[in-house]
Amino acid sequence: MTASPDDTAFFGHPRGVAYLAFTECWERFSYYGMTSLLTLYMVQQLFLPGHVEHVQGLEALRHVLTAIFNTLFGHHGPLSDIAFASQIYGWYGGLVYFTPILGGWIADRWLGAKATVILGALLMFAGHLAMAFDASFLLALALLILGSGCLKGNISAQVGELYPAEAESRRTQGYTIFSAGINVGAILGPLTCGALAAAYGWHAGFGAAAGLMLLALIVYLAGQRHLTGRSPRAERMELPPMTAAERKRMGLLILVAATTLFPNVAYPMIWGIGVLWVDQHVSLWTPWGGVPPSWFNSIDPFASVVAVPPLVALWAWQAKRGREPSDVAKMGIGSLLTGLSAFILVAGALLPGADGKTAVWWPLAGFFGMGVAFLYYWPVLLALISQAAPKQVTATLMGGVFLSFFLGSVIMGWVGSFYDTMSPAAFWTLDGAIGMVGGLLVLAIARPVARALEPVPDGDTAVG
Repeated sequence: MTASPDDTAFFGHPRGVAYLAFTECWERFSYYGMTSLLTLYMVQQLFLPGHVEHVQGLEALRHVLTAIFNTLFGHHGPLSDIAFASQIYGWYGGLVYFTPILGGWIADRWLGAKATVILGALLMFAGHLAMAFDASFLLALALLILGSGCLKGNISAQVGELYPAEAESRRTQGYTIFSAGINVGAILGPLTCGALAAAYGWHAGFGAAAGLMLLALIVYLAGQRHLTGRSPRAERMELPPMTAAERKRMGLLILVAATTLFPNVAYPMIWGIGVLWVDQHVSLWTPWGGVPPSWFNSIDPFASVVAVPPLVALWAWQAKRGREPSDVAKMGIGSLLTGLSAFILVAGALLPGADGKTAVWWPLAGFFGMGVAFLYYWPVLLALISQAAPKQVTATLMGGVFLSFFLGSVIMGWVGSFYDTMSPAAFWTLDGAIGMVGGLLVLAIARPVARALEPVPDGDTAVG
């Protein structure tokens, strides 16, 4: 089911795009608002005496992660608090992006996309409330992980369903607009939650995240009549089994999604370790007082918003002249930009000011570059999956692409464990190299893979 071709009420796009974008806006407000505080909260309060002993299951988790880390890297002794916080952040962020494949399966086989999104929003709301208590810290993370799994892939899939199959360019634009809504929330979340945490304590920031998660649910419910609604059981009866060509197409899409692993290691590093680096090494003084380091997590989503109009205009201009890069090539460009942005942080670390601190312009530029890079690879991937995936597995595959974020975040957590054993310049060089290598690999395969995934006429099952 798709929206009517005449439904162009939202800047030339279906009304449902607006409701989905604003739902994700407030959901991402809650998510990024909380995560902008998470690493700092663990290091500066939760792991301190008077708090750490109250957290249910934390010592057992530290023991497990220490044993794994020591086995993998030949390390001996306990993890530092920074290393432990980095690994918790990495596993939390990773599992948030692992569970969408389960959410997609639930939607495809059981509840349908709409009901699964509503369930996810309720679980996330409960998780943010549980952050108010030391004892339920790990339970809160578990609820947020499960809720995000139900919500993320399914709400992304609903964007693509609003467009006819042949509307490839408009669908990509729609996903870019949807991504802009996500990033508006990602801008406001760290700013608001960070300010509340600085003024009234950590739990005030977490409480704001809970409130905005509830608003996300309200917006989604208000827009139901403008969204598509599949009946998973009925569609299973209508759709035939996948052909060999469709299975090949699915395999190619999985390969393409796997290439985003490299930027998904390098980019999220700024959300956890990046905030710590800013707190420790960047000059945050202003004539109006100090700036909360968590605010820096608003820079990359801000870039992902302001860069949308020029990027959409650029791609449209290129498309009219037959020079627009393929979606796969765009993803390679995004990975290269991720690496280049990390090298900006290297330059900042190597060129401190007279006070020994890095000037604020370096992280501003580096974090901004990461946000532009994101637009080149992630919404483009979602649009490609929506257009090219076999209908029998669209929601499952849309959820499955988030496995790249899962693996990237887990690897990011392990790489971040070395932060306090390396110089900042060496650490950000390592991060930049990961993005650059990924970009070169993607560009090497971009042309043949893009050709194999080109749209085919209805009824034609050829691939490549």
